[in-house]
Amino acid sequence: MAVELDKPVPDFQALATSGQSVSLAALKGQQVVIYFYPKDSTPGCTTQGQGFRDQHDAFAAANTVVFGVSRDSLKSHENFKGKQAFTFELISDKEEALCQLFDVIKLKKLYGKEYLGVDRSTFLIDKAGVLRHEWRGVKVPGHVDAVLAEAQQLNS
Repeated sequence: MAVELDKPVPDFQALATSGQSVSLAALKGQQVVIYFYPKDSTPGCTTQGQGFRDQHDAFAAANTVVFGVSRDSLKSHENFKGKQAFTFELISDKEEALCQLFDVIKLKKLYGKEYLGVDRSTFLIDKAGVLRHEWRGVKVPGHVDAVLAEAQQLNS
């Protein structure tokens, strides 16, 4: 069952960079931004990650923790995170459990070929674990600022 706006997000466990195991239940009391992106070290994904990195202090001030999610391996994530000096953890979702929970696997086209890929999407979960905002089919420019504005408003 996929997540729905204004409904609690089912708890999940996932492996992330820095040897962390992430569970939504352990994050209660904080707002959570989970953003899904197609692939480590690609131009759009790098720009998006840098945006979240550069706004780290503002998200922290809004009591909001950020996680990036893709289907890449933890090793790939560690390299990407280190190279870009990301201030947040990246979750590896090789089995697509989170991708399915948040319904972000979509049919895409590249050079006329169809394939199933990750639809760039972001989700804002409140302190009680309820999904309060979602952005699907995200375009990178200006997106991080929009997410930050919603996180700040939700925190006030």
